Amino acid sequence: MATLDEQIAQSLQRSLASGELASAPSWGKPLPLDDGWDETPPELRMAFKVIKDAGFVPHEVVLMRRVSELKRQLAAAGDLPQAESLRRQVADLQQVLALRLEKLRVTRRL
Repeated sequence: MATLDEQIAQSLQRSLASGELASAPSWGKPLPLDDGWDETPPELRMAFKVIKDAGFVPHEVVLMRRVSELKRQLAAAGDLPQAESLRRQVADLQQVLALRLEKLRVTRRL
């Protein structure tokens, strides 16, 4: 029984032989380097590119967007109870985000 790597290699060989790979618009061209490529640790670059190309957003980015939205709401909040609730939510999310980013920095794993 072939290993997963061998199965992937065989599949790529078949795609290459059939011309499927050569018909791709990006065939033979370097990968476009998106914003943040250089800042991303090398061992995470391909994983993040695959995630991005698949249309998914890393959870950390979702958290950052949520914090930004809550801060926008906080700036527009008029009454004190609502503002305090929003401040608490922002603080909680920022803490979760900081812990996730630190874990990513230390372990270099998704």
